[in-house]
Amino acid sequence: MARAKTRRRASAPKEPKRREEDLTAELAGQGVTRAKIGGFDIDGVLRGKYVSLDKLRSALSKGFGFCDVIFGWDVADVLYDNVKVTGWHTGYPDTHAVLDQATLRRVPWEPGVVAMLADFRDAQGGPHPACPRSLLKRVIARAERLGYSAKFGAEFEFYLFKETRETLHEKRFKGLTPLDPGMFGYSWVRSGQDSDLIRDLMEGLAEFDIEIEGLHTETGPGVYEAAIRYDDALRAADKAALFKSAVKQIAHQHGLSVTFMAKWNAALPGSSGHLHQSLWKNGKNVFFDAARSRNLSATLRQYIGGQMALMRELTAMYSPTINSYKRYVPGVWAPLTPSWGVDNRTCAIRLIDLGNPSAQRVEYRQTAADINPYVAMAACLGAGLWGIEKQLSPPPESTGDASGGAERLPTSLAEASHLLSKSKAARALFGAEFVDHYVRTRDFEVRAFERAVTDFELARYFEVI
Repeated sequence: MARAKTRRRASAPKEPKRREEDLTAELAGQGVTRAKIGGFDIDGVLRGKYVSLDKLRSALSKGFGFCDVIFGWDVADVLYDNVKVTGWHTGYPDTHAVLDQATLRRVPWEPGVVAMLADFRDAQGGPHPACPRSLLKRVIARAERLGYSAKFGAEFEFYLFKETRETLHEKRFKGLTPLDPGMFGYSWVRSGQDSDLIRDLMEGLAEFDIEIEGLHTETGPGVYEAAIRYDDALRAADKAALFKSAVKQIAHQHGLSVTFMAKWNAALPGSSGHLHQSLWKNGKNVFFDAARSRNLSATLRQYIGGQMALMRELTAMYSPTINSYKRYVPGVWAPLTPSWGVDNRTCAIRLIDLGNPSAQRVEYRQTAADINPYVAMAACLGAGLWGIEKQLSPPPESTGDASGGAERLPTSLAEASHLLSKSKAARALFGAEFVDHYVRTRDFEVRAFERAVTDFELARYFEVI
């Protein structure tokens, strides 16, 4: 149940790159004593380390080494047995990391600390094929060659619990106490009762350069939805990816834990991660055309035509975990079919704010809160550009309940990964090396689950069989 976003504005101009000595001296003068530097792995997990200002100066000047095992293990730090980009066969060497000054931000909940993100390079100095931030940059460059700039805004649902990191493991993630009891969506009362947390989230995130447009309770015990203010695609992905880590740290300071799983409890609604998006040229939103029916431009129709055409084969990039597919069940606001419609929340693609030249946009609703924002945004934008390049027309609009369509979205990570592995469009858009690596990591995830003995199996078969 994602809400519409407010009127959009143009992004602030980019600041010129500063000399390393000037930047670190300025930070020291502001009381900064150390920096957190790092980047995101294929699952969207932020991997990094603290460094001194002297080390930061060196890293800004020359880059720094970072063990490439971050692309050689899964979310539990278990080494992949099937990938090519790194492994025992390469000796897990350092990959070269290059800091992006534009990502510099203070960490308000850690006094004296700033943070900065890096892009990872391969041995020849080019983008590392497994670096998700570089993947999105590749697709943004494709848009720019076509004359477009892309704007994105993410919104996430997440569950909060009165649990610490220790109690989560002691309880084995079962029998958890939610922040708030009951099913109380859009609750003025609950958010008021949680006002100290809400204040720290909204103010802390704003200081961390992640402005929250709206924050409200959703339907479920202890669940909130946050809408992150839109920005140019790369900054929007940075903000969305950093948002998760930031919320977990702020929640920890309140004695709380948070999950962004797509579906943490079978009896409760899942957690969406919708992506709002538009294309701009010469300062104008090219999705809007006053001369066409309902103001739907030909570019917009081609953009969603590409997303519809590639939706099934790119699903593994939108839904990256085993758990993602537990959300695809009837009646809980997750799309079940490749579909689009105007202000229709049963569709995978919802068109919003028709008639508003600055805000008319696409809301991509297939995605959940467990996305890697770089990968999911790259998939959305890449598919849309594919439609523009191929001048694809979308299928007929869905009206009413779109969940009953004949064509279904993949219902498992195994199915989705197989479709991605066969996708010629994906290899053209994202590179064969990325697709190969990504599919291999999803295959590893599937095999890890296939070996697991679940609580469902124990409860169902242990005594009876």
